[in-house]
Amino acid sequence: MATAGKVIKCKAAVAWEPNKPLVMEEIEVAPPKANEVRIKIVATGVCHTDLYHLFESMHKDGFPAVLGHEGAGIVESVGPGVTEFKTGDKVIPLFISQCRECRFCKSPKTNQCEKGWAADRYDVMSVEDSRFTCKGKKVLQFMGTSTFSEYTVVNQMAVAKIDPAAPLDKVCLLGCGISTGYGAAVNTAKVEPGSTCAVFGLGAVGLAAVMGCKAAGAKKIIAVDINPEKAEKAKVFGATDFVNPKDHSKPISQVLSEMTDGGVDFSLECVGNVGVMRNALESCVKGWGVSVLVGWTDLYDVAARPIQLIAGRTWKGSLFGGFKSKDGVPQMVKGYLDKKVKLDEFITHNMTLAQVNDAIELMKQGKCIRTVLSVSPQ
Repeated sequence: MATAGKVIKCKAAVAWEPNKPLVMEEIEVAPPKANEVRIKIVATGVCHTDLYHLFESMHKDGFPAVLGHEGAGIVESVGPGVTEFKTGDKVIPLFISQCRECRFCKSPKTNQCEKGWAADRYDVMSVEDSRFTCKGKKVLQFMGTSTFSEYTVVNQMAVAKIDPAAPLDKVCLLGCGISTGYGAAVNTAKVEPGSTCAVFGLGAVGLAAVMGCKAAGAKKIIAVDINPEKAEKAKVFGATDFVNPKDHSKPISQVLSEMTDGGVDFSLECVGNVGVMRNALESCVKGWGVSVLVGWTDLYDVAARPIQLIAGRTWKGSLFGGFKSKDGVPQMVKGYLDKKVKLDEFITHNMTLAQVNDAIELMKQGKCIRTVLSVSPQ
C-alpha cells in the first residue's frame, strides 16, 4: 500500500482520563517496527472489559489510551522480520499473545504467554511503548490491541490470520467475548455429555458459555440473571431453564441445589462479581462439582468456606476461554463458517466508531448483548 513505511493519520476514540466519555480525535499511527503488523481495523465489538478499565479500575497510569480489544481487520503493512503475514490478509488482533517459544506456550496446560502486555502490566492493561500519538502526547495501546482506531500496530505474536471468507463485522467478536465464554465451558470446565450446568450472567460471555455447554452435550443448562429479558435470549443459545435470583427469597445456590438434586456438575461465573463467584461455587454439587471464574475483575478478594473445597469441589479460573490465541481463534472462525458457532445472534446493535459513547451507554444500562462498531470500510 502507498501508506507503507509512513505515519498514518486516522480517527480514533481516545480515553484521555478515567470515568469520562471517549473523544474522537485524529491520531498518528507510526509504521510497524521489527516483528510488528499494522492493521486497518474494519469492525470492533464493545466489551465490558473496556468499561472496566474506564469506569471501575480507573488506574491513573492507564491513560490516555485507545480502548477496544475485540476487533478484526486487514493487514496494511508489516515490519522487518514478519513472514507470517502480508498486506491484505484478514486478521484478528489478540489481547493474549502466543509467542510459541516460552514455557507457557510450550505447555498444553495453559494458554498464557510470558510475552506481551499482560506479562507484567496487567494492572494498567497496556505496555509503556506505543505507536500512537495525539496532539503531541503518547497514547497507550490498550491490551496490546486498541481496536477503537482506524489503524493499530500489533506484535505479530498477537495476531491471528483468519479465513479470507470470514465477515469481519461478525468474527470480530471472537477476539474476546464469544471465545472467552465458549472456551470456558469446553476447554476449562470440560463440560461433559449428560451433565447439568449453571451459567451466571447472560451478557455475551455468559451466552457464549451457554452455547459451549450445549456444544459439549450438557443435558440441563440453567441460565441465571437478574434481568428477566435475558430468558428468551438464553434459550436461543441452548439454555433449558432460566432462574432470576430476585424471584426467590432463598439463596440462589439453594434454589439450584433443589433443582438439581444437590447442585450442578459445572457452574460458570460470567459477571466479574466476587459475590456471584461464591454463589456459583456454592451451587456446585459436592464431590465433583467444578466452578469456573470467567468474569474479569481485580478489585476485590474472593472468599469461600474451606469445607466447600475440602468436600471435593474444584474452583478454577479461565482466561480467554483457555484458547491458545493464534491457534484457537482461527478454529472458532472456522466453526462460525461451518455454522457450528453462533455469532450473528449476539449482535443487537450496529453503530459507527463515532457513536462509541452511545454503545458504551447501552452496555452500561444492560440494553445490548453486543454492539459492533463499523470502524473503516473494507
